[in-house]
Amino acid sequence: MAMNRIQFQHGLSLAEFGASFGTQEQCVEALRRARWPQGFRCPRCGGAAHYVVGQGGRRRYQCAACRHQASLTAGTVMDSSKLPLQTCFLAAYLISQAKTGLSSLALMLQLGTSYRTAWLVYHKLMAAMAQCDARRQPYTPDCRV
Repeated sequence: MAMNRIQFQHGLSLAEFGASFGTQEQCVEALRRARWPQGFRCPRCGGAAHYVVGQGGRRRYQCAACRHQASLTAGTVMDSSKLPLQTCFLAAYLISQAKTGLSSLALMLQLGTSYRTAWLVYHKLMAAMAQCDARRQPYTPDCRV
């Protein structure tokens, strides 16, 4: 019998996830690299010169040319969230790794948040994943994974 390639995809173990995204600084750096791979670029004027305003999870990157402020989470699922980035990353990991789905109650217990927060994070992430899937081309039988 042939192996189901979807079922046996290589994933990230919880230990590997913790080593890569276990601290707030690791999550900030990963998001910064994903958002601005060639370094910060002002969304308004395109300038690269900037300085950091604020500290912790509320850091803003201010353009030295036009003084426009941008945050790492602006325009993402984590926009306007008061949750630490590592909690958001953990939620995304848990939801994406759950083979049979994950309830908001189970997510609440894993994250240590309220049910309302877990429900909101779950639905925001699921909506973002559905939006991403809708942009992809339809599956064809000859498609390689």
